[in-house]
Amino acid sequence: MPRWARATNVTLPDWFWVVGFVFGAVIGSFLNVVIYRVPRGKSLWNPSKSFCPKCSHDLGPADLFPLLSYAVQGGKCRYCKAVVPIRYFFVELLNASLWAYVFHLHLIQDWNPGKAVAYALACSTLVAIIYIDWELYIIPDQINAFLLFVGLGYNAWLFSEGRAEAVTWGMPSALAGWIVGVVAIWAVALMGLLLFRRDSMGHGDIKMARGIGAVLFPGMALGSFGLAVVAGAVIGAVQVALRRPQPSAEAVAGPEPEPESLASLVKCGIGYLLCFDVIGLFAPKFYERYFGENPYSVEEALEDPDVERTMIPFGPYLAVGAIAGALFETPVRGAWDAYVEYATRR
Repeated sequence: MPRWARATNVTLPDWFWVVGFVFGAVIGSFLNVVIYRVPRGKSLWNPSKSFCPKCSHDLGPADLFPLLSYAVQGGKCRYCKAVVPIRYFFVELLNASLWAYVFHLHLIQDWNPGKAVAYALACSTLVAIIYIDWELYIIPDQINAFLLFVGLGYNAWLFSEGRAEAVTWGMPSALAGWIVGVVAIWAVALMGLLLFRRDSMGHGDIKMARGIGAVLFPGMALGSFGLAVVAGAVIGAVQVALRRPQPSAEAVAGPEPEPESLASLVKCGIGYLLCFDVIGLFAPKFYERYFGENPYSVEEALEDPDVERTMIPFGPYLAVGAIAGALFETPVRGAWDAYVEYATRR
């Protein structure tokens, strides 16, 4: 009998989701550090203490208690009284809620600790991506690589437990998922380039889709991409409609930049399939030789980047779709299977 079959009799009390909420809030506090430091090229470990971005004063334990510190201090720095962005509170609350629900699904309703850990970590990674991409229109390679490693770790745990879902199409499910993720989003970028002569998909989105596929595996990854398209169409249209035009920026704007060449897109797509970008994080010179840039170069992190009025980052919608796929796996899978059946009948 497989090890996982012998462990399914483990039961936890219904209130155990509170443990997930607490752990999620603590991780959410760390996510705020990630969201601020990583895209700006700052170390996560030096300085070791969090600090106020306005006055640079080190924050003490009373300033860092998840959720409560923000509420007690009225959303202001205790030292310089500068207003702390509400994002810090919502990141902690959102991540705490996601962890609570994942614990409920995979530790209380069904004892599946490997899936609980993998999905909780993946949700946290996706929350960081949402906030970074929405603010700065970039997804750091380090975060995309971490998402991929979460999927690989989850697949390794499935193998150790002898579970059938560890294999898809005769290969590790995480590998099958990362191939599907890269090919699906790379194909969108290719079609945009060939049909419209425009860069329609960022490379960070392609690498992110690889990580999503590695965590959710092929079927659920494709379902989450479908949800991302729906979310992007609806929310993105509202975002474009509400975005205020910037006449001064438009007046000085030059001609549209040339789209990426087909050769570059193909070369990068192959590199992402083979994880050359992940290898390059440990061997920056290799990354520079293949992709022509340093993996740790800091892109200009503007608080209000000048972008075209119709430009929206797709990464947050990919993340929302993946989170929905992880939390509502059964209905999403059912909807995807129904769509596939409908499409094949036509």
